[in-house]
Amino acid sequence: MTVSSSNSAIEVEHLSKTYGTFTAIRDISFRVNTGEIMGFLGPNGAGKTTSMRILAGFLPASEGTARVAGFDINQDSMAVRQRIGYLPENPPLYTEMTVEGYLHFVAQLKRVSPGDRAAQVDRVIRRCSLEEKRHTLIRKLSKGYKQRVGIAQALVHDPPVIILDEPTVGLDPKQIIEVRNLIKSLAGEHTIILSTHILPEVSMTCDRVVIINRGQVAAVGTPSELTAQFQGEHQARLQIGAPTATAIREVLQGIPQVQLLSLEPKTAADPQRWQLQLSSSRPVDEWIPEVAKALIQSGMALYEIGRSQASLEEIFLQLTTQEGSEVASASENAEEAAA
Repeated sequence: MTVSSSNSAIEVEHLSKTYGTFTAIRDISFRVNTGEIMGFLGPNGAGKTTSMRILAGFLPASEGTARVAGFDINQDSMAVRQRIGYLPENPPLYTEMTVEGYLHFVAQLKRVSPGDRAAQVDRVIRRCSLEEKRHTLIRKLSKGYKQRVGIAQALVHDPPVIILDEPTVGLDPKQIIEVRNLIKSLAGEHTIILSTHILPEVSMTCDRVVIINRGQVAAVGTPSELTAQFQGEHQARLQIGAPTATAIREVLQGIPQVQLLSLEPKTAADPQRWQLQLSSSRPVDEWIPEVAKALIQSGMALYEIGRSQASLEEIFLQLTTQEGSEVASASENAEEAAA
């Protein structure tokens, strides 16, 4: 048995998975620090679920390796599984069991000692706010409560690492907030990999982000680091008072290397108040004074100027392509055939 001394809870090194001639993931590497929530993003078919299944011990890797809680997934697969709580996109629930009965069953499967089993089940029931549903048949639960039960089964053996694949898919806005708050409350005590398609959820929940596209890692960093790294052109937003959009465009045409990205009225009630989005290859500090001076000299009112940063959604779209989603069905078919 080989145990790593690294402070990282998860270390993925040159991991690849192929199904015949199809490559689901190719040479991916990243680390997740202890107690951190890592957002795992990518279009359909990008390789997120394949990567998670390998880390959770559901699939073998074709090449490369990973260490979870210090244990190698190839050499110490059982030790890794004992230290992971895994919630697949479709929770593995037995719908004719009660919530409490199911969690006792899972605790037994996960080798929680008989003396600790009842206490562990009570703990996760409280943690996941399932007290009122503990004697309810799972089939009678709402989608949101079923997701809570899915998270509870991932926690019942108190693993250091939790892997959550689309934990809020199909939930209503209230349920999403409740599950999001639950996940955030687990940070520090557990290391979490969270896969989701809801990008605002990543900004509000995750400490760092891995973006994967077409089976390869496209970017790794905190949301702020990615914003700085992929800002590209230097952008600014303005709010001005002007009689017409044509008058604004005429002023801006006289300023070199400045491009008008968007121009629209602030509100329908005030058609002479406009919002502008500008960009340039030059640093903002160099050209914004020119823009402000030209607008004011032309008799326009300048209400607001601010730097404009790329959103996580814009970065995601910049790094991923539709080509990545086109391989989704091939990936799913390959995994089903392997299973």
